[in-house]
Amino acid sequence: MTNTNLYIDFHVLQTVPPSCVNRDDTGSPKSAIYGGVSRARVSSQAWKRAIRVMFSDLFEREDVGVRTKKLIDLLANIIVEKQNSSKEEAEKMAKAALELAGFKIGKKNDVDALFFISHKQAEALADLIIADNKNKADYAQALRDYPAIDIAMFGRMVASDPSLNFDAAVQVAHSISTHAVQNEYDYFTAVDDMSAEDNAGAGHLGTIEFDSATLYRYATINVVELKKNLKEDTTRAIQGFAKAFVQSMPTGKQNTFANRTLPDLIYVTVRNDQPINLCGAFERPIPPSVNGFVDKSADELVKYAKKVYSDFAVEPAKAYIVGRKEDGFADPISMTQLLEQLEKVLQD
Repeated sequence: MTNTNLYIDFHVLQTVPPSCVNRDDTGSPKSAIYGGVSRARVSSQAWKRAIRVMFSDLFEREDVGVRTKKLIDLLANIIVEKQNSSKEEAEKMAKAALELAGFKIGKKNDVDALFFISHKQAEALADLIIADNKNKADYAQALRDYPAIDIAMFGRMVASDPSLNFDAAVQVAHSISTHAVQNEYDYFTAVDDMSAEDNAGAGHLGTIEFDSATLYRYATINVVELKKNLKEDTTRAIQGFAKAFVQSMPTGKQNTFANRTLPDLIYVTVRNDQPINLCGAFERPIPPSVNGFVDKSADELVKYAKKVYSDFAVEPAKAYIVGRKEDGFADPISMTQLLEQLEKVLQD
């Protein structure tokens, strides 16, 4: 039997200075216990959101989706653009059509749950509404056709109608520090510019919790699954994902810490068997040293990958590395060359 599997794995080491890019419900930077010690953590949801935001710069409007409860407002705006009707009339038309399609509408004219929809799907729904189409099946078909790149990549789950679901072709792991991390506190004051000269007090006092870390980030793309929905757009989508995964950054407290960095190392593999997360390289936390964490983290990543490949005979079909030279392990290339190589691999 011919093996039709094709996965692209992305492994990134990235140092983030004092920051709080992803907070929990108490305002603390997210963390996790791994290897018996506390690690800095950035959730997959936070980084996927950052990737989707960057998609808006990398792709055309029609290629990216919108996740919203305000479907009535979205469709009404399109209806107003397409035909000469008032916003109020368009909203009534959109509401009636969405109820026909099986959506539950709340008191604020919002659908009951966030819905991920592409601009092309919204346009198709608006055309059905304008044509006064009453066939529920046509509305369902419009919501299945023309998925946006981010819908095909990250999936869509509709509890009320599983036929509208899209399986995610991309998996993104929670990023964790390669070493133990202890959160710190910044005590700050803000001065009232109009206070009296003899007033030495601050206008505001506060604290911000933060951390700094060298993160291991991982994501994988199921190319075959992605191609089912994107077809000829698959290569372009994967190149865009590669750039966005590498260069995006969650924006939590970014104005406070100016923490945006680029990766220290990018290791990409093309596999015909299964995705392989290499976080086991850091189950034993990297110890602190005067040389920092990056070099030792890179050493351990390469060492662990070689061991896994040898022990389980799972050598990747292709391997590329940006930011480090590793003879016999992966081809050292630039980010621009990586995007070119991914295009070549997918064309082949």
